Amino acid sequence: MMEWIRQLDGLLRGQSTQPELLQRGAFELALRRFVVMSVLLGAAYGFFMGWYALTTRETDGFKQLIASMVKLPTLFLLTLGVSFPSLYVFSALTGCRLSFKAVLRLLVATITVHLAIAASFGPILGFFTVSTDNYAFMVLLNVVLLATGGFVSLAFLLKTLRGLSGEPVREQVVAEHVDEGGAQDEPDDQVTRSQALPGLGGRRVPIRRAPNTPPRDAGAPVFGVWIIIYGLVGAQMGWILRPFVGNPNIAFAWLRPRGGNFFESVWVQLSHLMGS
Repeated sequence: MMEWIRQLDGLLRGQSTQPELLQRGAFELALRRFVVMSVLLGAAYGFFMGWYALTTRETDGFKQLIASMVKLPTLFLLTLGVSFPSLYVFSALTGCRLSFKAVLRLLVATITVHLAIAASFGPILGFFTVSTDNYAFMVLLNVVLLATGGFVSLAFLLKTLRGLSGEPVREQVVAEHVDEGGAQDEPDDQVTRSQALPGLGGRRVPIRRAPNTPPRDAGAPVFGVWIIIYGLVGAQMGWILRPFVGNPNIAFAWLRPRGGNFFESVWVQLSHLMGS
């Protein structure tokens, strides 16, 4: 277990996405281990999400708690399955160096980051659960917490993909002019060190480094579109798998009938909250 925590800590600290690794197209991740880790982190947040039902329902509160713990990680895994093919195609079209399996690892890493953030919000959600019984507020609070984790995790994904789709940064070393008498131009601020160059009698001359060329980022607009698609898929998938919090005035059910959409529901709950 401690090894799992160390690997998760390394991912959160960026040790798995260091620039030198990304420029070689290397993205190593224990895929099965991180999938299991994602399920556990999702279940942890689902516990705090379903806790509201235990405090507001006279019956079936425990069923809602179990349902939330199961459906929260299921939501992310199903979103992964729906959105992964498009991400792989987009990454291939923009010159990403990652293989099929490496792209899958990257998306699993993104979901793990998202769920790690969500699990860290669990105590906050638990605090508000025991502080209020307002259903609309609890629904909107969960939306805000999960959306916050989503923005951070997608920023992690886009930053990683920018490093992968960009050209490796090349450093050009330029020698200062040395005249026949051995005199040399005055070094400027770009002179960083000296080096003995062949053909100059072993004399050491200062060299300077040309400014680094920033990596191209032609794929950023494409991935920006994909991120919007990913967010829409995730939002609607959550609507399909509802309820997660569990309205205390409605009988428990594993799934609600189809109809409406996520954004309509958020607007309705916001209206209820503002009107209460």
